[in-house]
Amino acid sequence: MKISKVAFIGALAATASPLAAQDSEAMQHELAEMRAMMAKMAERIDTLEAELESVEAEAEAASTQAATASQVAQGAAAAAQENSDAQIAFKGSPEIKADGGWSFKPRGRLQYDAGFVNAPDSTGREDGFGNDVRRARLGVSGDIPGGFGYKFEADFANSDLTVTDALISYEAGDVDIQVGQFNNFQGLEELTSSLHTSFIERAAFTDAFGFIRRVGVGVTYGKGDVLVQSGVFTDNMDRLSNQNWSGNGRVVFMPKLGDAQLHLGGSLHYRSYEDDSTVRYRQRPLVGFTSERFINTGNLDAESETGFGLESAVISGPFHAVVEGRWQNLEMPVGMDDPNFFGGYAEVGYFLTKGDTRGYKGGKFDRTKPANPVGEGGMGSLQVNLRYDHLDLNDAGILGGKQDGYFVSLVWKPTDYTMLLANYGRLQYEDAVFPTANGDTSYGVDAFGVRAQIDF
Repeated sequence: MKISKVAFIGALAATASPLAAQDSEAMQHELAEMRAMMAKMAERIDTLEAELESVEAEAEAASTQAATASQVAQGAAAAAQENSDAQIAFKGSPEIKADGGWSFKPRGRLQYDAGFVNAPDSTGREDGFGNDVRRARLGVSGDIPGGFGYKFEADFANSDLTVTDALISYEAGDVDIQVGQFNNFQGLEELTSSLHTSFIERAAFTDAFGFIRRVGVGVTYGKGDVLVQSGVFTDNMDRLSNQNWSGNGRVVFMPKLGDAQLHLGGSLHYRSYEDDSTVRYRQRPLVGFTSERFINTGNLDAESETGFGLESAVISGPFHAVVEGRWQNLEMPVGMDDPNFFGGYAEVGYFLTKGDTRGYKGGKFDRTKPANPVGEGGMGSLQVNLRYDHLDLNDAGILGGKQDGYFVSLVWKPTDYTMLLANYGRLQYEDAVFPTANGDTSYGVDAFGVRAQIDF
């Protein structure tokens, strides 16, 4: 509010008028000084009012500018959010996707095993407690515009660096082409990821018959209930050869019957070896942390090998069953009989927790996702499995031994990406390569193993 100079001076003059009536020179002098001071005060008030008006104008301008800047910033943020094509989802780890076909996802797994093996003392075999970092993998996978994809993983278990998957893929409609190192098309058990198996190790024949990742080219056709896979391969990255090569093919029929998932398939494998090559078929007793192998053909001269497999499975609610078999024929040099070995297994499993079922996707078992995971009011999924596992390495005069395994497992998955697994196995051997003190080659071995697993 502005102060009136005239009113102010008039009020003071009215106050001073009684003093003027006394006609005193001193008083007149004081009044003059007071009037001069009041005049100066009035001038100062004018100056302060002008400065106040200037400050108010500047503040109003600054406020207007700030409001405008805020509106611009909000608009820019909204526009940036609206125009951004990047999306981040969480599937065990962040998965980044962008319009146009780009995606990127880090991936990894850690599996720690421990347990014991008990063999007859007189065989002289090392048994007892064992433990192992079974797998410690890190990698990346994703898509590239134009239908291309990539995957690279390396395993660091036990301080050894090993490349597992290293591939480039191209997808065109129902056809997917892969180039690089990856798992060959050798059956349901082998192609099911180690993250999703129902036992601590795969069936005996998969390891005995040398199912490993190899460098090559593979083509997969999948439409509806039919899956066809084929490829041509050389060797694993750590032992590449220009002489060894193999061809693999697999066909799967996977219809749904009501709520049940059926799986029927067959696979064919042929491998040609370079001159003077040898092969060896052998296997451990259930667990991977022991180096003892009670059945073993030893090194055999080989020109080629041919494998044929049949596979079947059914998943119905909490129940699943699997039967798979593999015949492996070894072509030896002229003049020697060609042995034909066999391995196979039969398995049943059942979830004890309500609402859980075994995962299945693309012609193989997939991730089990607990209906009521830990952290969301549940206990996760709990599954019990029984398996009979047979491997026969006796034929054409070769005594590699026979193994009959009777296994039980309990699998607890607290969440989608964590698992605790316990296995017990009784292995009955015939023609074992390690005799007891009295020369007996038919005896039993016990194996127990547990696994702690996480992946992302």
